[in-house]
Amino acid sequence: MGKISAFYTLPHPPIAVPEIGKGEDEKIKGTIDAFNKVAEEIALKAPDTIIIVTPHGLLFNDAIAMSYEKKIKGDLGEFSAPQVSFNSKLDLDLTKKIAQYAGKEDIITVLMTKNTAKTYDMELELDHGTMVPLYFINEKYTDYKLVHITYGLLPKMQLYKFGMCIKKAAEDSDVNAVFIASGDLSHMLTDDGPYGYSPFGAKFDDEIISLLKTGDVSGIFSMDKTAIEKAGECGLRSYYVMLGAMNGYKFKGNLLSYEGIFGVGYSIMSFFTKETNINTYEILIDQNKKRFRRKIDLANPYLRLARESLTYFLATGKYMDTPSYVTEDMLTEKRGVFVSLKMEDQLRGCIGTVFPTTKNVAEEIIRNAVEAGRDPRFIPVTQDELEELDFSVDILTEPEETTREDLEPEKFGVIVRSEDKSGLLLPNLEGVDTVEEQLSIALQKGEIHGDEEYIIERFEVIRHKEV
Repeated sequence: MGKISAFYTLPHPPIAVPEIGKGEDEKIKGTIDAFNKVAEEIALKAPDTIIIVTPHGLLFNDAIAMSYEKKIKGDLGEFSAPQVSFNSKLDLDLTKKIAQYAGKEDIITVLMTKNTAKTYDMELELDHGTMVPLYFINEKYTDYKLVHITYGLLPKMQLYKFGMCIKKAAEDSDVNAVFIASGDLSHMLTDDGPYGYSPFGAKFDDEIISLLKTGDVSGIFSMDKTAIEKAGECGLRSYYVMLGAMNGYKFKGNLLSYEGIFGVGYSIMSFFTKETNINTYEILIDQNKKRFRRKIDLANPYLRLARESLTYFLATGKYMDTPSYVTEDMLTEKRGVFVSLKMEDQLRGCIGTVFPTTKNVAEEIIRNAVEAGRDPRFIPVTQDELEELDFSVDILTEPEETTREDLEPEKFGVIVRSEDKSGLLLPNLEGVDTVEEQLSIALQKGEIHGDEEYIIERFEVIRHKEV
């Protein structure tokens, strides 16, 4: 019977590689020393297989990619060090077994061959999220095969469950494996960092390190979504998978190093694990149910109607009748309505009407909630996802013609029109801070070129959002 004998969180700063850092790597000596310590530990364990989850391979919104060739190559030419190259053997048996277990749990995986990658207009190769940790490991130990996984932008519970599939597959194999969750923490620790400064950066790093050190999985899965989004991290999804692979273990994190000198948080941690009869997955499920019930209890009639409309349609294939709890305003007013769906702060669907197409706001919500659930930009929403979704409903005021001088992206949405073309952007959107950005995106959505004549209209929204 196989097992995963050790777990590590490792960052992937290319500058840590001497051929890239060229002396600058000395500034993160603590990180490099910790890399070497991990490499020595792995060499002593002499694993048959290293399982690594990375953010920077072939990334999908709705699936997890696993490399599936006998060997996979890569080099650090992207960072001016093409001479630093890798040619790793892949553990095809374990990779396939993981995919089979994931399939039984309805988690979509893609076994990426060179030909499969080409169909997605991608190239199958090792990424720096994998190569930087392997650089140090390979100096101490090379007699291993690799399971190379790129996490998908899936809900965190699915990523956790995928980690459980990895654990089952390893135990069902005759391999001694080591698990590496590759990922940097906040990229927004300083003004001169890659994405500028955010006060959420250091807060996120401190919190995730503290929670990992104490083995608080529930705390990790309850972290504030806004703080996570504004921290600009890339490692948390790798951690979700690792935690799933630890399901059934009580664990404590051993922080070997943490540095944020270049504006990015580099954390290296090993873990002390002990088998228990506690099923953390069931605890997380119960935690999610309580959070969902709270969300439902706090929902106003607009949000309740949107959620119930999509839920009813997915169960029956029909639009629901207008329920008795809707307000008088919802029955008498005619407005444009946008319904948006998000999962883990990632857009899952958004459909709306600028002008009313039904007899009142209530019917507009009923129709647009269903359409948001089958937004053609995404695969259709399923019943299993409903508890994971966050709904928002925007009620639009009548658009009025205006000028760019009278636009305010936080307050007003914008519509641009040129002959039979038009583009719309809602107000107060994350990352849209200036009038120029707002107009540029609206013009792109309407396929209107900047040199074409167009008129500008503005509108306001009353936004109802689940918390």
